[in-house]
Amino acid sequence: MTSPLLSQSRHPDQPEFEATSSDLDSRPPLTPARLLQSDGEALEAARVLARQALAGAAQRDRLRQLPWDEVDLFSASGLGGIGIPRAYGGPGLSFGTVAEVFRLVSAADPSVGQIPQNQFGILGLLEGSATREQKERFYKAVLRGERIANAGPERDTRHTLDVRARLVRDGDGYRLSGEKFYSTGALFAHWITAKAIDDKGRLVMALIPRGAPGLRILNDWSGFGQRTTASGTVLLDRVPVAAENLVDVWRLAEKPNIQGAASQLIQAAIDAGIARAALDDAIAFVRQRARPWIDANVERAADDPYVIAEIGRLQIDLHAAEALLRRAGRVLDQVNAAPIDADSAARASIAVAEAKVLTTEISVLAGEKLLELAGSRATLAEFNLDRHWRNARTHTLHDPVRWKYHAIGNYHLNGAKPARHSWI
Repeated sequence: MTSPLLSQSRHPDQPEFEATSSDLDSRPPLTPARLLQSDGEALEAARVLARQALAGAAQRDRLRQLPWDEVDLFSASGLGGIGIPRAYGGPGLSFGTVAEVFRLVSAADPSVGQIPQNQFGILGLLEGSATREQKERFYKAVLRGERIANAGPERDTRHTLDVRARLVRDGDGYRLSGEKFYSTGALFAHWITAKAIDDKGRLVMALIPRGAPGLRILNDWSGFGQRTTASGTVLLDRVPVAAENLVDVWRLAEKPNIQGAASQLIQAAIDAGIARAALDDAIAFVRQRARPWIDANVERAADDPYVIAEIGRLQIDLHAAEALLRRAGRVLDQVNAAPIDADSAARASIAVAEAKVLTTEISVLAGEKLLELAGSRATLAEFNLDRHWRNARTHTLHDPVRWKYHAIGNYHLNGAKPARHSWI
């Protein structure tokens, strides 16, 4: 079902990314979800979704059309709940499978891949810091097809962990006030999470039902890449929060965990998908449309020796990144299968960081080389091939790999464990 947001009216002078409809504050329709039972079922569901998402990806990017049908299919197919533990009714599929699902979907449309990414991060936070009752309630909601997303970090603060949103007591409950940005997935979600500082100075996470008084979601994301993720503003004006919907996420920092590594694994998978799409389009364009350089003395661009060499180098780099991504998934599964301590948590983070470095670099490079090897014609708007580089450059800014090089080197050289947060 197509959301009414796609057909919202717009003044001719109004930017396409600007919200104009009160439907942004309404709870989206619920599409009942299938319960996937195996890795194979999940991967097949991802391939089906990828085929649908690919068909309109370039046009959605060009027009900033939100991928409601594709997001609904992600939920309805059961992909939103594949990481929920079996003890809570989920299939408890492997981290390796989760990464491959996101890679497949992101190769078709990385916006469709990124929109549910935060849900998996939130489920990880719940697993590490929520009460059993909270886990049961929100895991069941996701398995029913409901979506959870975050009201993102805050702009104009000292850094991304500097939280100004505040939670104050109000009778038996609380009120939350603040302004968030980079809220990927919030517009599509049934539940919004927002982190705030409570009256004891601790970091907590509130789960807020869509449509709650004082909650506003703005479709004001104007990034040049990942255009249809709706990663914009969430406004919170004394939003009521029930006590049972508060999670003490500050507790997560007290013990070793793999929440950050699991989140980064999905980020790396999205970048690997972007890289694969860019390289596939480069090969197709060179074969079918590009012209050889005059000094090559060949009939086809695909016979240009320098083009051939560049394609070979890109394939090697991408295969290396994909191999490290698969290895990182295996390491996470191994670490998660036993009690997690500081050493195993560090091992997981470093394995994922190594993959993230390569997926970041090849995603940006593949998008750039696509245009270089395909030639001037590839820059025409009708092809919209620049979206691969725009998507890669935008998404990889999530966290700088220059810090990962240091963390990896310091771990292997000096035995230093990486920081414990969501970006390593």
